[in-house]
Amino acid sequence: MIPVEDLITLIHAYNPKSDEKLIRAAYEYGRAMHEGQFRHSGEPYFSHPVAVAAILASQRLDDATIITALLHDTIEDTRASYSSIEEQFGRHIADLVDGVTKLTNLQLASSETKQAENFRKLFMAMSKDMRVILVKLADRLHNMRTIKAMRAEKQLQKARETMDIFAPLAGRMGMQWMREELEDLAFRVINPEARASIMRRFITLQKESGDVIERITGDMRHELDAAGIEAEVFGRAKKPYSIWRKMREKEIGFSRLSDIYGFRVITTNEPDCYGVLGAIHQRWRAVPGRFKDYISQPKSNGYRSIHTTVSGRDGKRVEVQIRTRQMHDVAESGVAAHWSYRDGVRSENPFAVDPAKWISSLTEQFDAEEDHEDFLEAVKLEMYADKVFCFTPKGDVVKLPRGATPIDFAYAIHTRIGNACVGAKIDGMRVPLWTRIKNGQSVDVITADGQMPQATWLDIASTGKAKSAIRRALRAQDRDRFIKLGRELARAAFEHVGKKATDKALETAARRLRLGDVDTLLARLGSAELSARAVLNTVYPELVQRDGDEIGRDLAVIGLSAGQQFERARCCQPLPGERIIGITYRGKGVVVHTIDCEALVAFEEQPDRWLDLHWQEGTHPAIYDVAIDVTIGNDAGVLGHVCTLIGELKANISNLTIFDRKPDFYRMLVDVEMRDAEHLHSLISALEAESDVAAVERHRDVTQAGSLGLERQEPSVGLQTEK
Repeated sequence: MIPVEDLITLIHAYNPKSDEKLIRAAYEYGRAMHEGQFRHSGEPYFSHPVAVAAILASQRLDDATIITALLHDTIEDTRASYSSIEEQFGRHIADLVDGVTKLTNLQLASSETKQAENFRKLFMAMSKDMRVILVKLADRLHNMRTIKAMRAEKQLQKARETMDIFAPLAGRMGMQWMREELEDLAFRVINPEARASIMRRFITLQKESGDVIERITGDMRHELDAAGIEAEVFGRAKKPYSIWRKMREKEIGFSRLSDIYGFRVITTNEPDCYGVLGAIHQRWRAVPGRFKDYISQPKSNGYRSIHTTVSGRDGKRVEVQIRTRQMHDVAESGVAAHWSYRDGVRSENPFAVDPAKWISSLTEQFDAEEDHEDFLEAVKLEMYADKVFCFTPKGDVVKLPRGATPIDFAYAIHTRIGNACVGAKIDGMRVPLWTRIKNGQSVDVITADGQMPQATWLDIASTGKAKSAIRRALRAQDRDRFIKLGRELARAAFEHVGKKATDKALETAARRLRLGDVDTLLARLGSAELSARAVLNTVYPELVQRDGDEIGRDLAVIGLSAGQQFERARCCQPLPGERIIGITYRGKGVVVHTIDCEALVAFEEQPDRWLDLHWQEGTHPAIYDVAIDVTIGNDAGVLGHVCTLIGELKANISNLTIFDRKPDFYRMLVDVEMRDAEHLHSLISALEAESDVAAVERHRDVTQAGSLGLERQEPSVGLQTEK
């Protein structure tokens, strides 16, 4: 673990004015909170937050970001709270730590519906303060560097999540070095054989051709000295995953892959960048179609550089990037350059973008998406796609993903122009709408009154914005017909499981699918954009049988000592799937609470009694009692219907107490035996959809904090009524 003195020395190297006292306080607070916790490797857990802080310090980031890194796991994994961090380090730091905690709890690699909603939350967190995602990226980088200590299946899950989400996000933020390292670390887990094969071929190539990088670097320095240009030249072999991706994209073998080396030329000023370009093109032949000028047309994340590929020594293709020192700093740090320090002051880099403006431009198109699939599609297109730069007839620049068509161009200008598009001209020549736009082309959209989008446009369009607008227009055209068809599909699906597609049930489904209203739900259902099964499972998911073996109660909790028994606290009634903390009692084992249980406040001064526990992953039996507060109409058969519904959802009623009886309604506490938190969520969702149920919520009773356990010695039988 990095000592606090070494961390402060690292920070002082670029920021001598840093608040050393506050950093020391955060270091000691984090170490005290994580005392007794260990990583899978056996190292003290606090070594991880310190390593994350060191990664961010290497990027010359401000004190607030470094302190957040030191504390980023305290709210989630220790007894620390938002209020205690706010009290010691201020509200600003507490908000950043809380933001990282919320990001950690997002299950980004989940089903598409949940993943899309979590992406929304991710961008919302980024919009509040970009440093939250910088800490999360550094957190993921260190976890990937130390991933070997995890179980094999967990390694694979984390590696795929890194490759699909975190690496592209780092690249989109301009942190290319981090993207490359994340991709390579994930590649090592996902396909170790392919990576090892590429590394062996690299070694063989070096033995056959010698140090190609040193020779080409020397040639470039010689040409620049002859041209009188002062610049630094660096060369490197590309990362294994980058080579693997090129091999798959071009469908060629390693022996035929030419541009596996990359070189950077760092100049003192912008005019010298173009001077270097001229000197290199005079000595070596440029490869057609491989030139990009990101100095005159910068990327939205502030990246500026000239890219060119030339046929170098022995005919080998090499990629050359040319930029100034300030451009290079932004190319290495991306959006993070906004917070970087040099000699104790905020670095005034003219090329560093304002994060607020950057995230605003990134999220603007996503705000218009109406459903999860469109949003997720737009996010992934934006994160993964390379850009092409084209022009309007007036000379305005329009940025589109590679592979975009005139339809994408039209919708990028305005939805009204996209809807009315009937044709296009590229560089003055009439072209089909499926033509792929190339860099530097001028596009003129031809429109006509009365024109409406065609269904075939969905196959032609490439951008999420265009696809979403086309779908909206097509839905509007056939909305009434789709609503009628959707209602019939919903009726048939619900009747198939013995339920009715009541207005309340459909309203519940629409709300949980975030579709606005029932008509929108039915229109999506009728147009086959949403399946009847998906709607049914939103309201009654437990009608589908689960597979898999069940976990016995004696193996349900991870983190107990050998022979140590646990009981569930009556106050919060924790369920598998919820974050839990154990409180030890001498001679009575451990009482398990949810991490947000109010009763834990009473044990804040007794840290030696706290245990960091986790539920075993897998399927649990329905044996964990939970109390729910239910208000139902006072009509004949309603109570029996509610009890039947609970039984259909594979939940057993262990006790029922009516504590408020009125002429028009009953209010009661029902103890039901649940499998896990998802089971409880499904039960509450199903009850909410019933027209005879006025209200339902989980019941928590902090007055039961002093009672050990939840399971009754003698379970109640029948119906009890309090007087």
